[in-house]
Amino acid sequence: MADVARLAGVSSQTVSRVSNGYTGVTEETRQQVLAAMKELGYRPNSAARALKRGEFRTIGLITFTLSTTGNVRTIDAIATSAAQEGYAVTLLPVAVPTQDEVRGAFSRLGELAVDAVIVIMEVHLLDAAALSLPPHVQVVVADSDAGDRYTVVDTDQAGGTRDAVKHLLDLGHRTVWHLAGPEDSYAAQRRADAWRATLEEAGRVPPPLVRGDWSAESGYRAGLGIADRPDCTAVFAANDQMALGLLRALHERGRKVPEDVSVIGFDDIPESGSFQPPLTTVHQDFAEVGRRCVEGVLRQMQQSTPERGTTLVPTRLVLRQSTARPPSR
Repeated sequence: MADVARLAGVSSQTVSRVSNGYTGVTEETRQQVLAAMKELGYRPNSAARALKRGEFRTIGLITFTLSTTGNVRTIDAIATSAAQEGYAVTLLPVAVPTQDEVRGAFSRLGELAVDAVIVIMEVHLLDAAALSLPPHVQVVVADSDAGDRYTVVDTDQAGGTRDAVKHLLDLGHRTVWHLAGPEDSYAAQRRADAWRATLEEAGRVPPPLVRGDWSAESGYRAGLGIADRPDCTAVFAANDQMALGLLRALHERGRKVPEDVSVIGFDDIPESGSFQPPLTTVHQDFAEVGRRCVEGVLRQMQQSTPERGTTLVPTRLVLRQSTARPPSR
């Protein structure tokens, strides 16, 4: 830094202000300092700067899988929001969803230079008494039901499901079948519970619940059974990819969508408007979930205190061509 200051003809304090992006330096002086840095090959030592400030400008991110649409889009949104705030993201995938793996991930984060942690996982894996968080590291949990134990940011799963089921009932369908996600998924359970409650509130009998694993293939397999039920005129699928498999099964069984069966998905993935027919679905604002996760950990860091409670990001129903009134009897 002293070498840069001598070459630029300024003080070391001015060099420090330029390298840290502070204001109060004229544009001419800033360009002189940047030119001197470039000529000398000078780069600020981020590790030394972090030790001096007590912060690393890095957020740790723990997640189970990179294969589901929801997780991938949430991770992308978190990384984008963090970069806009001048933070990097260190990703730690947990290979197997067990308590030991979760403890191991937090232990590794304790050895890494991170200021805060965002966790995308099911709440029951955060409940073990033996699970200890890294000291002085703030935590936000995404897509979970941690209640008052942590700061939680999630999509309004129940609200989106109610909108989907009510739309089908308002079209005149007597009941709505549900192609649910895996049993160990918090989001899948929230959507299944809201589906059942909405039908019961309307005085309708919920049909047998059918499960998939979020994949289009599981939607296809489950859809073959649904397609063979002549009393089924409407299906709410817990995500768009299972809805895609369901559409294929209905087509192969000769049941037209939406003339014979109406189908609604959940997520509003970019491809859902290109399904045949274009899919009515519940839109999740993944960008807003990511932004609020980053906003939450940064606010906790500034306050040096954890926050409690859940923030729900609203959904909206996107109407396309896969839903219609039921066939006349």
